[in-house]
Amino acid sequence: MHLYEVLRRPLITEKNTAIQAPQGKYAFKVGAEANKEQIKQAVEKAFNVGVIQVNVMTVPGKERRLRGRWVMSPSWKKAIVTLKPGDKIELFGGV
Repeated sequence: MHLYEVLRRPLITEKNTAIQAPQGKYAFKVGAEANKEQIKQAVEKAFNVGVIQVNVMTVPGKERRLRGRWVMSPSWKKAIVTLKPGDKIELFGGV
């Protein structure tokens, strides 16, 4: 898989930003067919950091109303990546 097929986008939420600084963990939305080893290699290649651990979970879709009927939003895969001590990913440099 290509790097951009594995890492879709970073997840920027209040909970994720709270664990970034003290624990060195970053969350990403990843491709549904990506495994832990592919995610580790993609993060190391994209951001030039060392990865200690990768935790992966599938987030189930939700049922929502759309134009008077109920539809399911698709499920997606989330990865939480733990970096080596001292490594850091600058997502918003200069903002």
